[in-house]
Amino acid sequence: MIKATKLGSAIALALAACAGWSTTARAQAPAPASAPLKATVIHWWTSGGESQAVKQFADAYNKAGGQWVDNAIAGADQSRATTINRIVGGNAPTAAQFNTSKQFRDFVEQGLLNNVDDVAAAGKWDQIMPPSILAAIKINGHFYAAPVDIHMPAWFFYSKAAYKKAGIANEPQTWDEFLAQLAKLKAAGLVPLAFGGQVWQEKITFDAIFAMVGGSDLYLKVYRDRDQKAVMSPAFKQVLVDFKKLKAFVDAGSPGRNWNDATAMVVSGKAGVQIMGDWAKGEFSSAKQVAGKDFGCFPGFGPKAPYIVAGDAFVFPKTTDANAVKAQKLLATVVTSPAAQVAFNSRKGAIPIRGDVDESTLDICAKQGLAIIKDKSRQLPNAEMLASPDTTGALQDVLTSYWNKNQSPEDAQKAFARALKDQ
Repeated sequence: MIKATKLGSAIALALAACAGWSTTARAQAPAPASAPLKATVIHWWTSGGESQAVKQFADAYNKAGGQWVDNAIAGADQSRATTINRIVGGNAPTAAQFNTSKQFRDFVEQGLLNNVDDVAAAGKWDQIMPPSILAAIKINGHFYAAPVDIHMPAWFFYSKAAYKKAGIANEPQTWDEFLAQLAKLKAAGLVPLAFGGQVWQEKITFDAIFAMVGGSDLYLKVYRDRDQKAVMSPAFKQVLVDFKKLKAFVDAGSPGRNWNDATAMVVSGKAGVQIMGDWAKGEFSSAKQVAGKDFGCFPGFGPKAPYIVAGDAFVFPKTTDANAVKAQKLLATVVTSPAAQVAFNSRKGAIPIRGDVDESTLDICAKQGLAIIKDKSRQLPNAEMLASPDTTGALQDVLTSYWNKNQSPEDAQKAFARALKDQ
């Protein structure tokens, strides 16, 4: 899943506390020359579907001659914090999960990561990966991360049974049609929108509405260009107004709810629809539900809806130990290989980072995503690719305050503008 965190400052503080420490000497203790290619991998894939997915990488790595040492840590923030602490403490993992974003830029700037340039060259990453993914992992001409999936955090998943009960026959083609369907679900006695009231979930829901209602141009002016006039425009104010309209369609138990618990509401038919990243499909799969039969999916409204590109990647902490470097390169090769990509993403719910894969085992949602991603005009970078972790955290604070308090859209608009300007 995709979560933002204010780790930029945490990295800086941790590095300051370890001033004088030699990253080259202590980033990872040398292993005996005869040691197997062990790879300690930190990640936050702990839900049912996610655990099944990451096992595919572990099995593939082991079959390739490595030894995967799993270090799963619940919660993205906690996982990344653990990675930071281990790196600055001289006990770095072989690889660690980050979102395909600016989250690991501080590591690169501090010289704390190994690149995998030769793996990228051999795999022709420049040719097979979308531009927005390349922009996140290729820094100053070097590849500092191996992307493992392309997530779209603005999918709409709905229960076929709930839609039938509410008398809804077709997927909405406009925002107004979507609101009308939520009203029908509510009238049928269902929870219209399965929602988890956590700051990162509020942010990705807002971004979904921003992209679909506000449009790509306004989205980029705000997140990429930090255009204050765009933030203070009537169009952006309308995005805030529309976002808050969803409040009328969530249940009283939504505050603090985990994303997978919200997905379970759709799986059971208790709720009608969830706006969530495509990792939610892993939960449907775990429940033996089939896309197109038990649940439906659509990536926005209409055939030209923006397709937000996000994802996960492994970074490789600095080490000069030959075995550790070999383990990192083997891992980068394995997780980006066609077979491992299909095995992982078919269970994770995402789409592969490469288009030259066998699509036959992917569900209809993934096939739809692969078809859409080929149209570069529909690709829209995830906000975390355009803003630093600190900026993202500040914007999350603004949006959670607006969502949970009786705050006017005008005040939220001003707070949003200040957060973009101050970071």
